[in-house]
Amino acid sequence: MHLGNVFSALMAWLSAHSAGGEVVLRIEDLDPRARSRERADTLMADLEWLGLTWDEGPYYQSEREAVYNEAIERLSRAGLTYPCFCTRAELHAASAPHASDGTPIYPGTCRRLTPEEARCRAQVRPPATRLRVPDADDPAGTIEFCDLAYGPHREVLAHECGDFLVRRSDGVVAYQLAVVVDDALMGVTQVVRGRDLLSSCARQTYLARLLGWHAPEYAHVPLLVAPDGRRLSKREKDLDLGALRGLGVAPERVIGTLAAAVGLTEPGVAARPDELVGSFSWEKVAAHPQDIVVDEVFLGELGKKL
Repeated sequence: MHLGNVFSALMAWLSAHSAGGEVVLRIEDLDPRARSRERADTLMADLEWLGLTWDEGPYYQSEREAVYNEAIERLSRAGLTYPCFCTRAELHAASAPHASDGTPIYPGTCRRLTPEEARCRAQVRPPATRLRVPDADDPAGTIEFCDLAYGPHREVLAHECGDFLVRRSDGVVAYQLAVVVDDALMGVTQVVRGRDLLSSCARQTYLARLLGWHAPEYAHVPLLVAPDGRRLSKREKDLDLGALRGLGVAPERVIGTLAAAVGLTEPGVAARPDELVGSFSWEKVAAHPQDIVVDEVFLGELGKKL
């Protein structure tokens, strides 16, 4: 884990425990290319080292594909899905507009294929499965929610994302669908994650409604970024916990530094997660809406360099 992961995990842990709730640990390992029990074990060891223990789980999404596929079948029986044969390269090459996260807004290329046309195309390439969203003038396609950290949001699905994937062409279930199913079946009432996933809320809220469930509360926390403005990355091992542990940095120093970044404690104070429960509030987190620059906050406190 890098410090951006830890920051989100800490805010989730504190939010749950400050409300007398419980933390569910879910390993989101749907993609076979990134699936690794060794990595999952390392992640759990990092959490335990930091004192961010969990009350339920771990659950592995790779073991729950039948549950997700059953939900997709429910949507398909209701006429809400259709096969899509567009490649990622075709979508990125198209002149269609892009969402705020850089992904293309689906232009509906395969939405009106006849059954015969779909059968012919399936002989050449396996299809992905897309969920139909309401037209822009249909009130059902306007999703409103209030984020605990970033406040009220309103999205028109047809404008913000278009029809979106619930299963890829290789059979892997899409993140948007899997987390909605898991949140509902596991009784999750609050989801805390990085601000880069804020745009997922409208799609997930809409999916939950279609499947007859209530969406949880959402809270999106600031991202930790390097001095040049890029996000911290596991790929580049930015402030990797393994490296920090190897340098002898105490877990209380990591937790205290992250907590100080959003005003939960004073700078330079080492702390355990349980010592911060009483000082946690979403109002304090919401007072820091901008991304947190690593060199100003974390490097100064930890006394290390990228």
